[in-house]
Order: sequence, then structure tokens, then C-alpha cells
Amino acid sequence: MKKAFKLKTEYMTLGQFLKEVDVISSGGMAKWFLQENTVFVDGEPENRRGRKLYADMMIEIPDVGTFFMEKNTSDEE
Repeated sequence: MKKAFKLKTEYMTLGQFLKEVDVISSGGMAKWFLQENTVFVDGEPENRRGRKLYADMMIEIPDVGTFFMEKNTSDEE
């Protein structure tokens, strides 16, 4: 099942995203997590925690879920 994720800024990094969706508890864990697990960005394996994620991208984390990045269209945060 795909879940929508609303971006509050123009983009966010993969490391920030993993923390936001509670896959990791701190930003420092991103490098370790990506070395041990396969994460797909738009269907391609990705292991760079600094990879920029923009609206309309799809992130798949096996055993966690698939997320579709959406632009935040409201003025609320």
C-alpha cells in the first residue's frame, strides 16, 4: 500500500526522510541503515543518505512500506 508523504520544503534528504517515517531514531543511524538494508528511490536501489527527495518521487522500504512524495499545497505546517 502506498502512503502519501507531504514535503514541507522543496526537498528533503533520504536520511531525514528515514527519521521522519520512524525507520531510524536519529540521523546518525541513516548511514548504518542504508548499508544494511535496500531502499529504492523511483525503483532504483539507493544507499546515499544525502540523496535529495522531491515531490512525485516514490520511496520503497521493504518491510516498512512504499511512500509517494507530495508537495505540501496548504499554508499550514
